[in-house]
This record gives sequence, structure tokens and C-alpha cells, in this order.
Amino acid sequence: MVTGMEKVYKTMKSVGATNIIFGILTIVCGSVMGAFMIVGGARLLHRKKDLTF
Repeated sequence: MVTGMEKVYKTMKSVGATNIIFGILTIVCGSVMGAFMIVGGARLLHRKKDLTF
């Protein structure tokens, strides 16, 4: 027989694991997007001389 406290602990365990996974994914995605933005900005600055108005 599963008591109410055991259900709470199982729920807390799954929620905690899910939060850790989402946290890692957020860090990775944020780092990748930051790198893309830096590369894009560097390309814009490098090709600035090619602009004519």
C-alpha cells in the first residue's frame, strides 16, 4: 500500500529531475544562441566596408 507521503516523494523526484533537465537545456540553448549572435555581429562588422548608400 502506497501512502500519501510516498506519492509526494515520487512526485517531487520526477519534478526535480524534469527541472534539472530543462535547466541544462536552457543553458545549452542560451549558449548556442549567444554564439550565433556573436558570429552574426562579427560578420556584420566585417562586411561593413561593403555597404554603399
